Amino acid sequence: MPTVHFKELGLIDYKEAWDFQEKLFQETIQLKIQKRNGESQEETLNHLLFCEHPHVYTLGKSGKESHLLVQGDQLAEINATYYKINRGGDITYHGPGQLVVYPIFDLEYFFTDIHKYMRYLEEAVIKTIADYGVVGSRMEGFTGVWIDGETARARKICAMGVKSSRWVTMHGIGFNVNSNLSYFNHIVPCGIEDKAVTSLQNELNREVSLEEVKLKLKHYLAEIFEYDYV
Repeated sequence: MPTVHFKELGLIDYKEAWDFQEKLFQETIQLKIQKRNGESQEETLNHLLFCEHPHVYTLGKSGKESHLLVQGDQLAEINATYYKINRGGDITYHGPGQLVVYPIFDLEYFFTDIHKYMRYLEEAVIKTIADYGVVGSRMEGFTGVWIDGETARARKICAMGVKSSRWVTMHGIGFNVNSNLSYFNHIVPCGIEDKAVTSLQNELNREVSLEEVKLKLKHYLAEIFEYDYV
């Protein structure tokens, strides 16, 4: 059974977390290359990072800058920052109260299928919110986890965007637990103009223990991917 090194980063600046991810990602890729070339026998490591970020908007490689509806001084006024990054997907928001999850997995320990990897991440969130009586689902043509998907009331509770190289992953999911949803008014979330965004707090009409949600999601990720934590 594979092992995963878990690390709780707490509330951390987006760029600082991105740099840390990139370091782990590149180290893993370089080690795989060395192993393939017979230059090392060392095994790669799998990492799982949990964190929150101060208010920030990030734009993926396939996104449009026009989907960010505030610029310059307006960003400063709402105490937010903005980064163009190297994951897939369009624009999204991270902020306090949102659980951000970054798996840096060597998928050759699990399966070499990015589509399946994305579905497993979604499944862990679906199982987590089910523990609160909230029914999540996938929606055809979209990534992430949705409430009342395939209806006029469809709303996204979890966004996803990943990068992979040599079957090593980075970036991951933004799961709205107690998020300030007003910040989504400043973007076209994930480039989708006609769908709403929600949070677990919004669905339950009460604040939810983020620590409790972390424990549940951590458990379901291990159960679905079939790994142990170290």
